[in-house]
Amino acid sequence: MTRRVWLASYPKSGNTWARLLLANIGQDEPVSINDFGGKRGGIASARDWFERALHLPSGLLTHDECDALRPLMYAAGDPLAAARPPAPTPVGHLSFCKVHDAYHRLTDGRPLLGGADGAMGAILIVRDPRDVAASFANHLGRDLDQAIRVMADPGAGLCDIVTAQRNQLRQRLSSWSGHAASWLEQQDVPVHLVAYEALHRDPVRTLVEALAFCGVSLGVTEAARAVSFADFDVVRTQEEREGFREAPSHGGGGGRFFRSGRAGGWREELTDNQVRAIESAHGVMMRKLGYNLHFPEVTE
Repeated sequence: MTRRVWLASYPKSGNTWARLLLANIGQDEPVSINDFGGKRGGIASARDWFERALHLPSGLLTHDECDALRPLMYAAGDPLAAARPPAPTPVGHLSFCKVHDAYHRLTDGRPLLGGADGAMGAILIVRDPRDVAASFANHLGRDLDQAIRVMADPGAGLCDIVTAQRNQLRQRLSSWSGHAASWLEQQDVPVHLVAYEALHRDPVRTLVEALAFCGVSLGVTEAARAVSFADFDVVRTQEEREGFREAPSHGGGGGRFFRSGRAGGWREELTDNQVRAIESAHGVMMRKLGYNLHFPEVTE
């Protein structure tokens, strides 16, 4: 029986890299960046999943109406995924599903993601918001100051316009701080916290520990091979050669999804005023998560 684990993160925090690491476990060669998403659980905001599970045309419903049905969607599962044989890997019985929504509750109190009926647990990936900012700006096709304002907006979302239909359901992000707090403070499902910086610094150990949380014992050799197959240079080369279907179609990064993969690059990309704005908005949560402030006086 397949069990779902949410891979939760604010956008541009390492979710895709984590999914690639998981998809490469047990493989003999690197998995294509355009052929790994659905095999490991897809994304929680997929319209086609919603429509397969509930037999309803999502385009005829409002964002709120879709939200009201999403808990049923996760409890029902994906009919196509259920029909596929388990992947022949050490994690074949687990489905790791990408989600950018904050842990949001509907007006009737139900969790948007279905609570314990939706997943057995969650791996929450967090990244220094100063590094998130530049990557998020590229992804949105906006300048840094605009991206920083979005990150501070508790009402921020993705695919939330009402004048056109996006290929995904609306995702309620909250602010960067609110997103992290929502997952860490909920009591419906257990959460394992992974810092992008730890994943960058020691990916083998971080991967092994994350899977141990899921009840999977992964050997160091197997983890190291998956890490080598999902190395940034490998996936960047794949993107340059064949493109990446999840890449933005705009922005200063030339439409690239895998931009730099660095930790701490904000020191060269942000002005002092931009750093102050981020730390002023998120300093409390940054401290809770272990991020040192460049301007510690902003939250005092």
